[in-house]
Amino acid sequence: MSPLLVLIVAVLATTYAGPIVRLAAAPAVAIAFWRLVLVLPVTFGVATRERQPTRAVREAFPLMLLSGLLLATHFWTWIASLKFTSVASSVLLVSLKPVFAWAVAALWLGEHPGRTERRGIALAVAGATLIGLGDARLSLGAAGGDALALAGALTGAGYYVIGRRVRRTVGVWSYASIVYAVAAVSLGFVAALRDAPLTGFGRRDWIVFGALAAGPMLIGHTGMNYALKHYRATTVNVAALGEPVGASVIAWLVPAIHEVPGFWTVIGGLLVLVGIAMSLKTGQGMERGHAD
Repeated sequence: MSPLLVLIVAVLATTYAGPIVRLAAAPAVAIAFWRLVLVLPVTFGVATRERQPTRAVREAFPLMLLSGLLLATHFWTWIASLKFTSVASSVLLVSLKPVFAWAVAALWLGEHPGRTERRGIALAVAGATLIGLGDARLSLGAAGGDALALAGALTGAGYYVIGRRVRRTVGVWSYASIVYAVAAVSLGFVAALRDAPLTGFGRRDWIVFGALAAGPMLIGHTGMNYALKHYRATTVNVAALGEPVGASVIAWLVPAIHEVPGFWTVIGGLLVLVGIAMSLKTGQGMERGHAD
């Protein structure tokens, strides 16, 4: 199967996550919990048929544990951010994952950005600043939501960089099953500590949970984890920038949301996309491994 095709389909599957989260009344931790739990029967079921050396899983388990914790934090902060800021601002700020992924990958994996990449990063950061300032001018709550979205970007970057490292030896279904399970258990503990309900939701909430699990989680995240064997973490993160474009359009067109992007969101978003596009020209890289 073409890694590029899988990556494109995965990105398309994530585009509606931001808008439909806004339709749920459930707390952020519950939304994050159920989008993970509902995919586990599928991932574990397929993983049992994956010819995966036990030793590789055992050696990579500490990193997968950390990856799961980062994924849980990523989902929690990102979904919470949507309660306080616009879909466009949240998704675009979280999409700064490539910026942070470059930094983490440079320190840990020895992947250093070139001159064009650094210029792209600077332009993307400038665009993100405009987005944050545009929301902060309208509402203090939006500034808090933007901060949560940035936290989601940081933890999401770490999750993908670890995935890049582990996927060299561990198959995608084994990796996804363990990481998703760790993330789900972590969010369950958080819900218990915060006394947040995980049951008793209405029909619309359960539809949202199922939609998030089927598209953005099972197809989106698992597809990107598959691509991490073939592409660098920065490349996968940059490809994911197709998400905010689709998310903003969906948020504008869906009557229940009808969120028209503001002037600074549009300008800042364009700068982010142009900056990351510049980096993508020199940031691609492929690597062959043994795991599927």
